[in-house]
Amino acid sequence: MAKITYIEHGGKEHTVNVANGLTVMEGARDNNIPGIEADCGGACACSTCHVYVHPDWVEKIPAKDDMEEDMLDFAFEPDAARSRLTCQVKVTDALDGLIVQMPEKQI
Repeated sequence: MAKITYIEHGGKEHTVNVANGLTVMEGARDNNIPGIEADCGGACACSTCHVYVHPDWVEKIPAKDDMEEDMLDFAFEPDAARSRLTCQVKVTDALDGLIVQMPEKQI
């Protein structure tokens, strides 16, 4: 289990425990955290679960694959270094303390 902090665009923080094996997107969905829409349900077929990973965590999470890179082109104001689709980040104990921030909007 990992404790993950989701920060809304306006600054409100939500820190929740997310079970190993779920994705960061499922953790947001299951805890009713606003700002992550996940329209495709986690199939990496949209960009509505886009977040900015805190700079301290960018190198600590698994790298993006080509499909995620392609979908991030459709995200709102993607950042080449920090943007991730939360449906593609699996939760493990190594992610305990992860911090992600939502963009102004999801598209």
